[in-house]
Amino acid sequence: MGTILSISLNFNYFPLLVVVGLAWLIPMTLSVLRIKKVPSVIVEILIGYLAGRFILVHIDSESTKILEFLALSGFIFLMFLTGLEIDMDQVTLSFPRKRIKFSSISKNPLILAIVYFSITIILAYLGSEVVSLIIDINNKWYFSLIMVTTSVGIILPVLKNQGEATGAYGQILIITAAVADILSIILFTFTAYILTNGFKLEITYIILLFALFYLLYRLGNRFRNWSLLKKITFQLSHAASQLSIRGTIFLLLIFVVISQYISPEVILLGAFLTGILLSLFQHKERSLLLIKLDGMGYGFFIPIFFIMVGVKFDPSSLKEFELTLIPFLIVLLLLMFIIKIIPSFLFIKQFGKRKALAAGFLLSSRLSLIIAASAIGIELGVISPGINASFIIMAISTCFLGPVLYNLINRNTKQPANQTIIVGGSSKGVLLARRLNIHGKASLIIEINENRYKDLVSKGFKAYLSDGLNPATYENIELTPSSYVVVDTGSEELNIRICEVLRKEFNHEKIISMANGRGVEQQLKRLDVETVDIRRVMATTIETLIVRPTTYHALIETFEYFRVEEIPVINADIGSRKVKEIPFHKDAILIMIKRGNSLFIPHGETYLKTGDILNIFGTDSALEDTREKLR
Repeated sequence: MGTILSISLNFNYFPLLVVVGLAWLIPMTLSVLRIKKVPSVIVEILIGYLAGRFILVHIDSESTKILEFLALSGFIFLMFLTGLEIDMDQVTLSFPRKRIKFSSISKNPLILAIVYFSITIILAYLGSEVVSLIIDINNKWYFSLIMVTTSVGIILPVLKNQGEATGAYGQILIITAAVADILSIILFTFTAYILTNGFKLEITYIILLFALFYLLYRLGNRFRNWSLLKKITFQLSHAASQLSIRGTIFLLLIFVVISQYISPEVILLGAFLTGILLSLFQHKERSLLLIKLDGMGYGFFIPIFFIMVGVKFDPSSLKEFELTLIPFLIVLLLLMFIIKIIPSFLFIKQFGKRKALAAGFLLSSRLSLIIAASAIGIELGVISPGINASFIIMAISTCFLGPVLYNLINRNTKQPANQTIIVGGSSKGVLLARRLNIHGKASLIIEINENRYKDLVSKGFKAYLSDGLNPATYENIELTPSSYVVVDTGSEELNIRICEVLRKEFNHEKIISMANGRGVEQQLKRLDVETVDIRRVMATTIETLIVRPTTYHALIETFEYFRVEEIPVINADIGSRKVKEIPFHKDAILIMIKRGNSLFIPHGETYLKTGDILNIFGTDSALEDTREKLR
């Protein structure tokens, strides 16, 4: 009895048990010890190195091949999720709609990101010339490409923690990092192909990969709203079939297999393009699918890749540098920061010297792509084992030092005052301003009609006489990225045009507008604008009045005394305790918790985490007491 259905039962699972056990133990340990500043990936590489020296020393060749296959799958998944991480809505909205002028470079995030990357490439090549004076470099161009990599996966969480991810500063950094990832991977692919196969006509096959990307994008746009497909996908997405996950993996493998037929080095680009393609289709509705894909990737495959990087890490290869090792590592680390900090001077005019310098340090963070590019380089024979080991050390150093130095430099920045901008002084806008005032939130009404403007001011409202279609209006009122803009002019066509100005001219994210029909709603959603369907709201209100009249009257009549507020958990002590252990005010009730992209109703045994957003219902004093405890 050695087999079941021709499947061997003699496979040695011990090496896989060790790797998966470490992948589970590392984040658990970091959480217990409250070590949040160190990315778990760094620890995975370090622990992988120790496991390779003391536990996985004498594993058989079959087990090694299995682990290498899973590590390669993790590498592919990592490139896929890197592409998926990039918000293509932000990139496409940055495409210049007007004639490009020199003065517009500093205002357009996409153009600025391309200029930034171009300067980085030039500096990296000059840096490789300097390094070649210390050590031998087989291919200076490839060496330069490794140095220009960055990591959206490190940059995005840091900006979110600082509350700057949605602002103009944060968006420029995210787009700059995204463009660096995209252009780096494209250049890596073409360079690796030429180094392997020479400059042949077959290199055009890589362009066919982009053609496939465009074809699938067009087909996806055509069939994404097909009612039958949406119905089947919805019915099977949560069943045992998990149709959306199977479809995603199928799409990923289509690109991977076609990439393999072109050349093995093209797999990196194929997986990355799959992620970008999915990012274009998912928009903000991708949360559930992302959770499942993150679970597959970061829960199993990707940790195996980083642990195996540690297992394969050979510090003895650094002996090839002999007496030049220390000078080489110091010069390389300095270059890693210099080639990112100098181009960051482009941000001085818009954000000042302090923020520009902080941006340079944050964009110096490198992790996944530098390790992947270095691994490919050693396979191609263009970098030595010692240089590969050095780049792994650089990845660990920069992804730790970059965020730390960014936080040190940027810690004293003050967030601008937050107010809600209401475009259109209609009766709904006036009522909204009045209700926001009850919550203690400032608002500003933009009104084009002079008589109505004077009436608003006479009634004590803060108003501004101007045209909501004019971009200068928002510059004059100093619109901040954290401010909500509610567009309700009474004309759906005008609402859409104003939303276009806010999205395309200012890249503003927090926009809310009204929709009375499916067509208007679709146009606003394409602009990534939150919509309020007036018909649905009216129907829901009347339904509540009929089905739950007591609740309806209680909420309406006690609005000035009780309200619901979203309060983030910032206090680290609270962020590790059970709900039942927290002394909430007697007039405050915890209704719901938002954690990442998921919402759930808590119970007494639920543990809170820093970063959770709690929906609290209560009186003013109770909410104030809760804010103090959580912050």
